[in-house]
Amino acid sequence: MKKLFLIKQYLIYLWNAKSAHGVHSPFVFQFINEVLKDKRQYYFFEEIKKVRNEMYRDNTVLQIEDFGAGSHKQNQTRRVVKDIARTAGRNEKFGELLFRLVNQYQPKCILELGTSMGLGTAYLATANKSAQVHTIEGSPEIAAQAGKHFAKLQLQNITQHVGNFDDVLVSILEQLQSVDLLFVDGNHRKAPTVAYFETAKPFLHANSVVIFDDIHWSAEMHEAWQLIKSDSMVTLTIDLFYFGIVFFQREIQEPQHFVLRF
Repeated sequence: MKKLFLIKQYLIYLWNAKSAHGVHSPFVFQFINEVLKDKRQYYFFEEIKKVRNEMYRDNTVLQIEDFGAGSHKQNQTRRVVKDIARTAGRNEKFGELLFRLVNQYQPKCILELGTSMGLGTAYLATANKSAQVHTIEGSPEIAAQAGKHFAKLQLQNITQHVGNFDDVLVSILEQLQSVDLLFVDGNHRKAPTVAYFETAKPFLHANSVVIFDDIHWSAEMHEAWQLIKSDSMVTLTIDLFYFGIVFFQREIQEPQHFVLRF
């Protein structure tokens, strides 16, 4: 049923998605041209790709602790790294989008909920090496594997946190005090996703950016996205089907919601 829901939502997305020519917001027009249409290939992309390709050949077996809604494709408690690499985390297209978002908006403090194998984290960290990236992973063995990937990439600006989001998120936010970019890529259920957003709100500001992964992954996540869009603090959202991006700019008087082709 989840797969059928996803297919239906994707067809709706294709019907509604606009290109730059159908957008009248200067901010979103700039976003399309400077972020979505940026085709530059950076040195770091090849370095991350090498790690990804190594993962595809890695037969290491990990013990998994999944605190969220699981996976469409896998729900075992023991998984092989190469299988996780094929089904979890962001592919190159969306990984590079994470990089370009950081490159465009230059956040200094980045918080990621859901490290997985660490490739998304690597894209976030390489786009602005002066930024501090904090990433939370619930499964200790997955976190350890991600740490190995960070070491291979010689990334020094990543701080790993291991624990259930429900247990560690508040203390990490209080430690950080302010978050410029929040990437929510874990749990994938309605109530927790909305709760993470509510918990993070006091630590966000007018120039913060929040990215939600898999906003149409299930009926629950679709509903969570609708609730987040309607929040009084939110002034602009961008729906890229897999990613939902939230802005809080105060100069936008009336909330604006865009579905963009990507």
